[in-house]
Formats: sequence, C-alpha cells, structure tokens
Amino acid sequence: MITDLTIIRIGQAVQLTHQGEREAARLQFEEIWEEIGGEEGDPLQRCTLAHAMADAQDDVHEELLWDQRALAAADLITEARIEEAGVTVSAAGLYPSLHLNLSECYRKLGDLDSAREHLERAQATIGALGDDEYGQMIKNGLEQVAERLR
Repeated sequence: MITDLTIIRIGQAVQLTHQGEREAARLQFEEIWEEIGGEEGDPLQRCTLAHAMADAQDDVHEELLWDQRALAAADLITEARIEEAGVTVSAAGLYPSLHLNLSECYRKLGDLDSAREHLERAQATIGALGDDEYGQMIKNGLEQVAERLR
C-alpha cells in the first residue's frame, strides 16, 4: 500500500486526467511540483509526477519534456525508496512505461529513429514487470506503438 502522501496526491490528480479534467490536473501537478522542489525534489516523487504530468499535456513537445524529466529522475530511484513509499512496482519496473511514452512522443513528432530506440529499450526492460493487469497494459501499449512504427 502506498504510504507516501505526495505520491497519493499525485494519484488523485491522475484521476482528474482520467476524468477529462486535464487543466485541473495540470494545476495540481504544478502545485505539487513546486512543493517537492521541482528538479531538486525526491526522485521517486519527481518521476511519478513528471510521468503523470506528461499524460496531461495537450502539446506533444511539453509531453516529451515531462517524459524526459521522468526518465532522468528514474535513474536516481533506489529500491529502498520504492519500498519506503509502498509502491508496488520495482525501480526497474518503471522503465518499460517510461520508454513506451517516450517512444510514442518521438513517433508523434516524426523522429522515428528515436521512437524505435525507446521502443527497443522498453521491450528490453519489459521482463521487470509481472504478468498482472499493469504489465499487460504496458505490453499492449508496446505492441500498439510497434505496429504504428511499422
């Protein structure tokens, strides 16, 4: 069970995105981003927030920027921090989704070489995910992006 209150708040803002309240979600994400110290904040919180903020963007260039922030923060996350926060995905398990999102951004921007590179990186890390609903969702996403890149 997630115990990090900031991660919980980020999850609540994600729900706004799912409900179509993208502007409200972005405002909450911006507020939390400031509270955690932005680029200097806790890597797990930064990664989680940036990954979610990317999904709330209307402009693909902004989406890419947030996805890149998420990936940079992921490189600093330890398993101990994951456990402390009560997050169920391992640190390694963050990468398939992060690379999937980057691949799709680059595809939308027409940078197919970068899109393929991140698709390959996502595929190379997919083993870190379980065969649960989340893992299946990411695998399906990889198949969809691979099809679009063919």
